[in-house]
Parts: sequence; C-alpha cells; structure tokens
Amino acid sequence: MHPFASYVLRSYYKATGWNEDNLYTNLTRSSDAILDFTVPKGLHLSVSKSPNALFKTTYSMNAMPSLNGSVGYIFSSCNLDVKSSGSTRFKDMIERFRVYDQPRRPEGKEEEWLAGQRVDTRDYLMYGRLYIPTGRLDALYSTRLLPTIQATVAAISDPPVAGKRADSSNIMFSLQHDVGKWCSEYTYSAEDGMLGLKVLHNFGRLGTSPIDDDSERGNRVGVKRIDEEDAVEGGLRGRISAGAEFYFSAKEKSAGVSTGFRFSTLPDATPPSFQLPSSSSSPLPVRTSPLPSPPTTITALFNPMLGHLSGAYSARTSRDLALSSRFDFNVYSYESELTMGAEWWLRRRPQDPEDGDPDEKTALPPLIHPDGNAANLGVVKARASTNNDVSLMWEGRLRNTLVSLGVVSDFSNRSKPIKAIGLELSYFDSE
Repeated sequence: MHPFASYVLRSYYKATGWNEDNLYTNLTRSSDAILDFTVPKGLHLSVSKSPNALFKTTYSMNAMPSLNGSVGYIFSSCNLDVKSSGSTRFKDMIERFRVYDQPRRPEGKEEEWLAGQRVDTRDYLMYGRLYIPTGRLDALYSTRLLPTIQATVAAISDPPVAGKRADSSNIMFSLQHDVGKWCSEYTYSAEDGMLGLKVLHNFGRLGTSPIDDDSERGNRVGVKRIDEEDAVEGGLRGRISAGAEFYFSAKEKSAGVSTGFRFSTLPDATPPSFQLPSSSSSPLPVRTSPLPSPPTTITALFNPMLGHLSGAYSARTSRDLALSSRFDFNVYSYESELTMGAEWWLRRRPQDPEDGDPDEKTALPPLIHPDGNAANLGVVKARASTNNDVSLMWEGRLRNTLVSLGVVSDFSNRSKPIKAIGLELSYFDSE
C-alpha cells in the first residue's frame, strides 16, 4: 500500500502532467507489483489530514515490534485532488499489475499574463518527515524547470548514535528529461560521489492526447478502416522499450552498467471496428469479436559487471487474475532463483433479484464504488520462490480505512516457519 506521502506525490505528478512511468528505473514496474510487494511487519498505524488543497500533514506510528513514529508535512504550489481514504480510488493506493499507456511528450502549464507580463510560476512540491525517537529527517523538493525537465532534491539526515551506527546522512540530486520517445535521468549522490545516467528509448510512435484520441475514436467506432487488415489469431500487438544505466563512484573508484528491455502490449490492442458493433444502417462491414491479446509485459535485465541476468513474464489471464514469473541467474556463480506470483481481485457479487422472497423483489441499483467499477473487496497477492520464501498479503478497504494484512514464511525452517506477520491501517481525510 502506498504511504500517504507517495499518494500525494503521484497526485502532484498527475496534476502537473508528468509521466513517472517513462523512466528506466520503472522498467520492471509491472512485474515488481506482483513479485516484490512489501508485506507490513508488526502493527503500523497512519493518520493524515488535508486541511486545504495545498497543505497536508501525516502522522504514523509503529506499535510492534518496537514503538516509534514520525510526523510529516507536505506543501505544493498547485491544487491537488487528494481525496479521503473512504472515497479515493482504491487502485491508486496500491502497486498493481498494469500495462501502461503509450508515452506522451509532457505538456507545460498554460501561460498566465497580466498587464503584458507573464505572472505564472513553476510548480513545486516540498516534503519533510521527522522520525521519533531516532531524530532522522527526510526531505524532498521537486519542481518543473521546463515542460520536459523536472528536478528533484532528496536528503536524509540521520544523526549518529554512539556505539550503534555511524552518520548516514546523504543528499541526492536528480534531473529528468522526458520528451516521450526518449527519457533520460541524471543523478548525483553526495555520500559516495556517485554519478549516474539512465536512458530509456521507446520504439514506435508516441501516444496522442486523451482528448484527441477519444474524439478520433468516437468517429471511427464500429467502422472498418479502408487500410485496416484482418486480425491474425494468436499474436501480441505491442511496443518495445530499451534502456541502459551507467554509474560511477568517485569514492569507491568503481563503475557499473546495466541494460534492460521491455515488451508491453498496447493498453487497447483492438482496432476501432472491434470495439463496438455498429448500427445496422452502416454500409461498411464490421466485426465484433475481440482480438486475443491479453495484457502482457515481458522484461529482461542484464548487468555485465555483476553477471546478473533477470527475465520476467507477466500477464492478466482474466478480469480478476494476473500472473507473473521471474528467473534470476548469475553467470559467474551459477546461482539462480525462480519466483512466481499472483494477483487476484476480490469483487462483491451483486445481489440477484431472482433470489429471496418473491414478494420482496425490487429493482436493485448497481453496486458501484468510487473506483468506477463494481465494488471490490480488495486484492490478494501471493508469491513463492525457490529460496523457500512464501508471502501472502491482502489489501482492501474496511469502511473508511485502508487495510493491509500479510504474512511471510520460510518452510525450510521447521522451528520457525513464520518469519513475520504484519497489519497496516491507514486513514486520511481531505475535508
């Protein structure tokens, strides 16, 4: 489950039109949502408040296994559509399997002029969190320098404790340049003097704006194009993305490189004439059977310096079930690991008017949740690996509170097969 600060940051990216998915760092995001989900440990409580559209506060407490907490504050220059935990879209609060839309070139905010002078300012977000009783301080500042350039500064101040830990304070600078087809990221970490460069290239054409795409689609629904070929059964239509990462540490006098590849099916791989049947008055031929193209993501990563090779395959096999598998292999040590996972959405079945007393049959309204779809009871995630790591987690909503409950087990340890059990409760209000 996303912390409240992450939810606000994603809302900020959405409000400013920034695409955080078009980054090399998030190349394996779809499979990671199923295979690398984080199970809460102990008892974690979080309460947040949005007094207005610009300022937010958040408080959290860990009651088990040790007692500690934190206080955070968030301020943004633009109004953010942050809803309460009882009305926000549930899918926006969790990491889930998705096939992301085609990349688009970011668009800047509209210019505002007054008396012949431009008066609009660039958007920014500031975030700070203080941990108690350790005294650790986290800070984040993000701003848009240009429509295609975003700068971020993140800092950690963790005071040393005599005999326990050394000073681990650090500050990191990041500059992201996204033009849709290309996206590059430049990073610098002051702790070890590490410089990094990440590049991602998307093959194929860019996506159009949602308004233009919808209007064009509305004009073409139900009509077969002159140049549209017949569907070929048994194929996947999608796009390819490839990227690389280079980094160098001045302190360690070492360098590294990694490369990655991703294939994703299109979010809507169905030609216009497959989407809806046309009216009988249309003189052009139509087809109503959908293409057999399930949402699928295939990724591969290779680090030649460490000899690490990883390949993952993820697909949504039905409306409520997504499966993923990943194989990791080291060409130097010959160590390998196979991880498999599943994501299953639990939905509430609408009441059938045919059931029950015939005298009490009434026309029931459809059960609709603010998510926009039929109300769901949450999502169950499970993963298992050849390292005897088995994890199970349920995420859902109880009344106005978001709940996450999970367990991590190791069946190879007969004396202690259950490694951790955790419960996380999150409540926030925007009024």
